[in-house]
Amino acid sequence: MVCRTIDKKKNSRDKLTHILLLVPSVISASFVFFIIIFVAKRGVAPFLVSSYGSESVNLLRFLTGTTWYVPPTAYGIFFIVVNTIYVVALAAIIAVVISVTTALFIAKMTNRIIGGFLKTVIELLAAIPSIIYGVFGLGVITKFVIGLADVFGSQTAGGISTLSTILVLAIMIYPTVTLMSITAINAVDTNLEKGSLALGASRIQTYFKVTLLTAKSGIFSGVILGIGRALGEATAVSMVAGNAGSGPSFDLFSTTRTLTSTMLLGLKETSGVDYDIRFSVGIVLVFVILFGNLLLNHFKKRIGKYS
Repeated sequence: MVCRTIDKKKNSRDKLTHILLLVPSVISASFVFFIIIFVAKRGVAPFLVSSYGSESVNLLRFLTGTTWYVPPTAYGIFFIVVNTIYVVALAAIIAVVISVTTALFIAKMTNRIIGGFLKTVIELLAAIPSIIYGVFGLGVITKFVIGLADVFGSQTAGGISTLSTILVLAIMIYPTVTLMSITAINAVDTNLEKGSLALGASRIQTYFKVTLLTAKSGIFSGVILGIGRALGEATAVSMVAGNAGSGPSFDLFSTTRTLTSTMLLGLKETSGVDYDIRFSVGIVLVFVILFGNLLLNHFKKRIGKYS
């Protein structure tokens, strides 16, 4: 009887705990649901006839257009999607190379004091607001790009360019990928490294051929998070990207336009269809992020199968 009473109390506590944990989960999911509904409602309106008492936006032209706006209601977003993927991809390549090597140095090639100091600095970088990165981009990176353009005999709009956007995003991605990579590298079984050393491999060979390969799944998780941040970044990007009206453009020294900068620029100065079309851009951005995450997770599972 005593055991049954104790079991009932445990079951009651478990059920109560389950309910207490379920409530915040449902609330969080509800917020996501309401946000999607709000964005979708405003984003679909420009394509509906008589939504504003004028001609509706052509959906096919919107999805395939290479010019952002042609009066009165012609909008195009295809080149912006291409620009966004191009900029984020190059930023990710730069950030991943630097991040992984930095993480390997901190985790395996230096002492605890120096490694702890460097890790703290990187954590501070991760906590810096995006507006600060944007100001840094305007004040420092654009000047660097101007100088680089002069070296190559090119012109740039005061340093505001695709290259500036790539470098700012790379700096913003760097802390996330580095911290995740450090965690993944530290989780590698040291017996694997000792075995490699016992077979005659040098420490550098062991770190690159055993440690990094073993930690690749965790590193790739950091890459996914970093790319997600880059795709969703608006403030810093808007400050250094420019406002290209057409494209796509792969010239590093020309201005560009991304999905997030399109949503942010002019948001407070417009109304009607020109205001709501930015929510339409938001819908496209959601699909780009969703498809990107699915694709990256697919690659993560694929590379996780191979040692």
